[in-house]
Amino acid sequence: MADLDPVLAKVLDAVPFRLTTDGGPESARRRFAELPRAEVFPEVTTTEQSITGPAGPVPVRIYRPATEAPVLPVVIFIHGGGWSVGDLDTYDAAARLHAVRAEALVVSVDYRLAPEHPYPAAVEDVWAAAQWVADRAGDYGGDPSRVAVAGDSAGGNLAAVVAQQARDSGIPLRFQLLWYPSTTFDTSLPSFTENADAPILGLAECKGFTRWYVGDTDLTQPPATLVPARGDLTGLAPAHIVVAGHDPLRDDGARYAELLTAAGVDAELYTADTLVHGFLGYYGVVPAATEVTDRALDALRTALQ
Repeated sequence: MADLDPVLAKVLDAVPFRLTTDGGPESARRRFAELPRAEVFPEVTTTEQSITGPAGPVPVRIYRPATEAPVLPVVIFIHGGGWSVGDLDTYDAAARLHAVRAEALVVSVDYRLAPEHPYPAAVEDVWAAAQWVADRAGDYGGDPSRVAVAGDSAGGNLAAVVAQQARDSGIPLRFQLLWYPSTTFDTSLPSFTENADAPILGLAECKGFTRWYVGDTDLTQPPATLVPARGDLTGLAPAHIVVAGHDPLRDDGARYAELLTAAGVDAELYTADTLVHGFLGYYGVVPAATEVTDRALDALRTALQ
């Protein structure tokens, strides 16, 4: 395994953080919310919207980059955080980044969080948002024929699920961008052992967040809306999957790329050998993270344009 990027190592020493369930959900959310975040792309305008979900309103935030184009492609952005932490504000910079670099309208989804709302609550909310985009994107200057889904970590899991649901429902999807996603729930993959104590996220933390999310679901035959790698992968939108070398989920994302390719889906895998889980949050701070992020967002923009 390649060494940790030296700039990233210094940043992690200066601002240590671990994504963990320690102390319960409120403590986990508070730790995540208190991380320092730089304001980026203030020129991007936002609109708050509440859509109808199966259990009540689902807040979304619509981001529009500074452009004179009357109609833009749309990216449904689904945040990470172990299905348990994160919200529209903590992922505001990531949503703005996707809007600017992909030259797209971004709809960021504030789905219900575990453990208070375990599976399938998050799936229900993000799918409601995807259907809303298909029906209403044009009202906000979005092109419903050019829609992609993007998500990081747990959001990558949910984005992969939405891609399968969109195919099954006849909703056209151009692309799926999965940042270090959780798709197989197979902790026997080598990276879970190699990176059991990796920075940011380790094996114990993966298991803790999974327990919160899964709740009482029977895992002997888990549904594809929980474990997307178990689904029918034929006919899905092209995928770009980015994984990090120092991440327990590295081989999980790589395995999903293999399964997609075997099913005839155009799937590209990129491994950022020197980076860690959550590197999207170090955009503009760690040059290696910025380079990898730009590369993936270039693929997203190309697919949508």
